[in-house]
Amino acid sequence: MYLRTTKRKNKDGSVVEYYQLAHNVWNQQSNQAVAKIIHNFGRADELDRGSLVRLCKSIARVCGVEVNEPTTPQEKHLVGRDQDILPDEVKLIQTREMGTVMALEVLWERLGIASALKKIIKQKGYNEAYERALLAMTANRLCEPESKLGVWDRWLSKVHLPSCQVLKLDQMYEAMDFLHAHSATVEEAVFFRTVHLFNLDVDLIFYDTTTAAFSIDEEDNDGWRRFGHSKSGGWHPQVVIALAVTRDGLPVRSWVFPGNSADVKTVAKVKADLKDWQLGRALFVADSGLNSQDNRRELAKACGKYLLAVRMGNVAEVKEEVLQRSGRYKIIAENLHAKEVVVSDGERRRRYIVCYNPREAERQRQHREQVVKELEMKLNKHPDHRATARWAINLMASGRYKRYLTIADNCICLDRQAVQDAARYDGKWVLITNDDTITLEDAASGYKGLLIIERCFRTLKSTRIKLEPMQHWLPERIEAHIKICVLALLLARAAERQCQLPWERISDDLSSLQATEFQTPQFQFFQRNEPSQNLLSTLKSLEIPMPKVVLNINPATTKT
Repeated sequence: MYLRTTKRKNKDGSVVEYYQLAHNVWNQQSNQAVAKIIHNFGRADELDRGSLVRLCKSIARVCGVEVNEPTTPQEKHLVGRDQDILPDEVKLIQTREMGTVMALEVLWERLGIASALKKIIKQKGYNEAYERALLAMTANRLCEPESKLGVWDRWLSKVHLPSCQVLKLDQMYEAMDFLHAHSATVEEAVFFRTVHLFNLDVDLIFYDTTTAAFSIDEEDNDGWRRFGHSKSGGWHPQVVIALAVTRDGLPVRSWVFPGNSADVKTVAKVKADLKDWQLGRALFVADSGLNSQDNRRELAKACGKYLLAVRMGNVAEVKEEVLQRSGRYKIIAENLHAKEVVVSDGERRRRYIVCYNPREAERQRQHREQVVKELEMKLNKHPDHRATARWAINLMASGRYKRYLTIADNCICLDRQAVQDAARYDGKWVLITNDDTITLEDAASGYKGLLIIERCFRTLKSTRIKLEPMQHWLPERIEAHIKICVLALLLARAAERQCQLPWERISDDLSSLQATEFQTPQFQFFQRNEPSQNLLSTLKSLEIPMPKVVLNINPATTKT
């Protein structure tokens, strides 16, 4: 039985609302519930409020509850309006973010991370709280990255993650040590669970490295933090982070090496660690910074197969032979054309893949024309063209202009030959591989796999997960911190794959779902807000049901 409202529209366009007491009766013929009207209270604007109050009080008497009528003018003014007044014993405590951590917890379970951790915990007799601690630290990287102390002290109290509210700070650090000791087992179990879940193609595994620097003055004598050339420039105490990903950018496994490790020195261990996984073939994909004759020889020994970018302007063979070789491009996609060029024979045979992007070629052409136009204006502006003039020195040092300038007879001038040569490279990049079995399409698309890794590194280091700065100095804690960040990357990439949206968009939609905490003398409970259409669409893509309205009713003495 319930109070129901109906509306009727008059000829003049006005709408009249009526109140009725009704209950549902099952109709056998239509096989559905039909509302049966018990009593009509009449029009809402002519409602006899007193009769409703008397009805409420009689029902309250039978149910053993009390009906309180408004006593102040302000309260009486609010009666009949769509506003709720909390009873005096109900206190609104705070509102916590719920949607993002709820989705991450579901993905944590779905990808098999929780089950892999719990299995080891049960076998080895570890504290069961370690799995929850790792969930909290991983989810934090995708919400509001904090130190481990910050996760425990500040962040957990701002989100609705009931299973993690009773964690202790010591359990955070102990969980990191636990993850370090069993990371290989966890990564293998999670990877194959992910492959099965998403039906992934794992015949090609892409690999690259980056660096993470520390704000310290001295390197470790026997730890990870060693001086080295940072990928972002500079000379810092750092660690080298290696990452293997699938074509879709889902992390396969990560490694940590001392900061002075050369890229080629890391490949042998990576190949050995992946050998037992039976992944088909692991193709080493790297940028042009790794491409030299000695490095290619080492890569062939350690990894077997490689796909490397080539600096077109610095390698004579590429400039004089590969780019000059005629041949028709095969259209792989609208923005990706490719052709194969083989140089020499026998053991000295080198297989190059020339790739071409028409859109990028047009963009580079327009950019070059704009730069040349600016240069001509700057050169015409100054009557003194001596190379020793201050303006000429500044122009030659400019990263934007110097490639199109030259000095002739001690005067600065536009290098027309350099402009003409630059046009040969518009929209092109060249790859070299020693894998004769890889198709032209896979080879050309393989470099896009490297771009995916670069995006993963950006996500890890700067845009979202913020791996740096690292506050740890023990090798096992440094490695565990990186592993946690990679787990966060896996969760984000899995969500992106299901929603076909960037994580920033997904998290914005999810963060709109919040849980408000209420407290009475006897109970504490949470109530979620009403979802937006964007939130409902995101949860549907992630295959996550909307939680019930009232959550976690607990005795008031229980801390959550």
